[in-house]
Amino acid sequence: MVTREDVLSAFQFRHATKKFDATKKISDQDFQVILEAGRLSPSSFGFEPWRFVVIQNAQLRDELKTVTWGAQGQLPTASHYVAILCLKDGMRYDSTHVTRMMRDVQHLSPEMMEKKRERFRAFQKENGILDSSRTLFDWAVKQAYIALGNMMTAAALLGIDSCAIEGGNMSAIEKILSERGLLDNGRYGLGVMVAFGYRIAEPAPKTRQSADDVVVWVR
Repeated sequence: MVTREDVLSAFQFRHATKKFDATKKISDQDFQVILEAGRLSPSSFGFEPWRFVVIQNAQLRDELKTVTWGAQGQLPTASHYVAILCLKDGMRYDSTHVTRMMRDVQHLSPEMMEKKRERFRAFQKENGILDSSRTLFDWAVKQAYIALGNMMTAAALLGIDSCAIEGGNMSAIEKILSERGLLDNGRYGLGVMVAFGYRIAEPAPKTRQSADDVVVWVR
C-alpha cells in the first residue's frame, strides 16, 4: 500500500500542465491504469453515466484545437487526450440505460430493480433533476468529475502529468465529436476533457488556501 507521504506527494506533484513533452509517450500499461481509475470510480446509485473517448487521431485533435482555447498547448503535445462524455436523457429513472445497469451489471432481482428504480425516481424528482434535459445532463456531469479526479490522481501517483480542460466552445466541440459519430446520435454530451503526458518544464510553486480557511470541523 502507498504511504500517507506518497499520497500527499502525488497531490503536490500534480499541476495543470499547459504543454507536454511531445516526444514522451505514456506506456499502454500505465494508461490502462488511468482508464481503470475512471471506470472503477463511484457514481450516484452506481449508474455510471460516462463514456471515455481517447482521442489520439491528429486530424481530430487539430479540429478540436480551433474551438478549444483552453487546450492550445495540450492538444498538440499530450500523449493521450480524453473526452469524458455523459448520457443525457439516458439517466432518467425509467431509461433503458438504468434498466440495463440494474439487470445486467448490478444483477438485481426484478423486485429489487423496481424498489431501486422507485427510490431513484424519488431522488431525481425531489432534487429537481427531472426538471429538464439540461438539469438531467448537468447531474450526470457531476458524476464525470469524480472519475476525472480519480484519473488525474492515478496519473500523479504514476508520475504522469495531466490537465483538466473545460475552456472552449462546448457546443462547437460537441458538433465536431458528433460529426465523427462519437456522441451516439445525441445520446451523449460532452462533460469535460483531460490531457495526459509528461511536463516539458517545471511548474510554478503550488498555491492553495490554508487548511484553516477551507476546513470546518463540527464536533
